[in-house]
Amino acid sequence: MASRTLRGSALAGSLVLALLAGPAHAAGQRPHATAPDALPAPDTAALSRLLRTALTQGAPGAMARIDDHRTSYDDHATVHRATEGVADRGTGEPMDTADRFRIGSVTKVFSAVVLLQLAAEGRLDLDASVDHYLPGLLPDRRITVRHVLSHRSGLYDYTYDMFARTVPGFEAVRSKVFSYRDLLARSLKHPLTHTPGTVYSYSNTNFVVAGMLIEKLTGHPVRTAYERRIIEPLKLADTFYVHPDTKIPGRHAHGYLTPDEPKSALVDATDQTASWAQSAGALISSARDLNTFLSALLGGRLLPAARLAEMQRWVPAGTGQAYGLGLRRRDLSCGVSVYGHTGVVQGYYTYAFTSKDGLRSLTALATTSNNDAVNTTMLGTLESAFCGKKAKARGRTPLRRGAVINGLPR
Repeated sequence: MASRTLRGSALAGSLVLALLAGPAHAAGQRPHATAPDALPAPDTAALSRLLRTALTQGAPGAMARIDDHRTSYDDHATVHRATEGVADRGTGEPMDTADRFRIGSVTKVFSAVVLLQLAAEGRLDLDASVDHYLPGLLPDRRITVRHVLSHRSGLYDYTYDMFARTVPGFEAVRSKVFSYRDLLARSLKHPLTHTPGTVYSYSNTNFVVAGMLIEKLTGHPVRTAYERRIIEPLKLADTFYVHPDTKIPGRHAHGYLTPDEPKSALVDATDQTASWAQSAGALISSARDLNTFLSALLGGRLLPAARLAEMQRWVPAGTGQAYGLGLRRRDLSCGVSVYGHTGVVQGYYTYAFTSKDGLRSLTALATTSNNDAVNTTMLGTLESAFCGKKAKARGRTPLRRGAVINGLPR
């Protein structure tokens, strides 16, 4: 397999994240350019070893990019890149950190940011019933917008049934186009899993509802909301919402789905409508763009301080992690917490996280799914990137049982 050595480089010029008047919602002032919280240097050798391990466990390709800023989210950054394996098994094209890919549930952070911007504009009350905005949609008027964004609604995750069998389930939907109501109807065949607001229970159905709220409140498709409020202001050149088109634009990494049957051939899952995911997991992006996005978010670029604080009102979400409003926190072995989301969509495992101040961001990708060994290995990239040589192997947080189901976005 082709590989590239890890390297650090200084970006020739600052990351231009020019504010546009209106929808991007800066807090009114540029964040103070103060020294970042002290983080140990990334352990780049360990990061490369993890990517190589992912290949031995069945991933055709793996890569990681760290953007390390000194004082603010738009200063000169040191960039560390690592790649292993191939982006396309057919051509043998090597992985590149510039490759685009399907980001799965990292999409949920984008959806949550849009709704929190609408809340900041006074167009949405997080504690209002979803029924207030979408009358009669849900079976219980107690379900609030906050419950949806924090996975506490009790809405059954329709993807459990859809992908009970991994490859047949995927092939049944890869070219289909669903409406939001089609997906919600699949969920509502089941009773609520718990009383609204009581416990965290991850469900893609919640972010189908989030997409419906975005479209109701803006009067535009979610694609337009993502573009006007996040993609264009941050100049995210590799980030696209192409649904229901099936192709990833430009140079990209192919994603390979692991069948349930041992030793069965990998399935190239790259081309799909991702209509079964939509606002829960259908965005396409790159490591650079995801690092820029999360750095800007935690750096105060996209939301006023009060709304960013709302996003970080945590509820327990398994060992070593918590969930806010579309944002996941992971607590690492060295005492550092990082903020972002995991993404699991057919053929791709993504870890996209940043530090509390947004000054160090990591995006790591393996081009397979439905492979718990690879997913657990990729979780270790957070330790290498944020804890450096202080990482404790025994302190790494194991995947919560049931957190990854048959290649679904998580």
